[in-house]
Amino acid sequence: MKPLILTAAATLVGASAMVSASAAAQDLSDEWRFRAVIYMWGAQIKGGATFPGGNTADFDLKFHTILDNLKMAGMGSIEAQKGPWGLFTDVIYMNIGATDTKTRDGTIDGVPLPVGVTANTGVGIKSWVWTLAGSYRVQSSDNVEMDVFAGARLLWLQPLLTYNFNVDVGPFKGPARVGSRSVTGQDWDAIIGVKGRVGLGAGREWFIPYYLDIGTGQSDLTWQGAAGIGYAFSWGEVIATWRYLDYNFKSSSKVNDLTMNGPLLGVAFHW
Repeated sequence: MKPLILTAAATLVGASAMVSASAAAQDLSDEWRFRAVIYMWGAQIKGGATFPGGNTADFDLKFHTILDNLKMAGMGSIEAQKGPWGLFTDVIYMNIGATDTKTRDGTIDGVPLPVGVTANTGVGIKSWVWTLAGSYRVQSSDNVEMDVFAGARLLWLQPLLTYNFNVDVGPFKGPARVGSRSVTGQDWDAIIGVKGRVGLGAGREWFIPYYLDIGTGQSDLTWQGAAGIGYAFSWGEVIATWRYLDYNFKSSSKVNDLTMNGPLLGVAFHW
């Protein structure tokens, strides 16, 4: 499956690169142009992790749950363009407090729960997703912009498992009945992809933004896609898209497969 997906992605990028860039070079400015986007991604986060002591917990955090437990978040991107060449970076940071969850094996550090004993557990998440890439504009016309790009993406993820026993159990006595376990995963992956927009109508104030990348490296496979609708003003744009980010990790990873997907609303400024 992985070779087929990578082959399809390479074919897509290669076909895009074959679009004549001569018209694009005529329409693009030789001066630096910049675009910054501040956005809120209402993502649902699904995955799992194996913590020290052998505890394996799944999490499926809906957006309203994330909002209720959100400690801090920041999301944005910035692009620079000169002629057909460009550079862009995208950063997502989230710090989510512990939410109710369940362990698969019903134990904490291998200690089984006797009948009548309960353990309230929760999972919190700290994460960074950072994408950095260089791009080349292969098409630029009144209706269509298309860039091909190559770069890298970093995922830094730290799930935190909290627990609270209602009575003393094994080594969990007194203050030790309340505690936590955490694990940290970090993956660098090389990515390739396409991005751009398609203008709508005579004035082209309305447009369809699109983005697709795929890559591999320290993870088995990662890909990201987004598409939606936008409206352009003289100072920038307002955009609404659906964004999906997926990770398949190697079997040795402490973090299991991860997906983040949901609606995104952003405001872009250009100068």
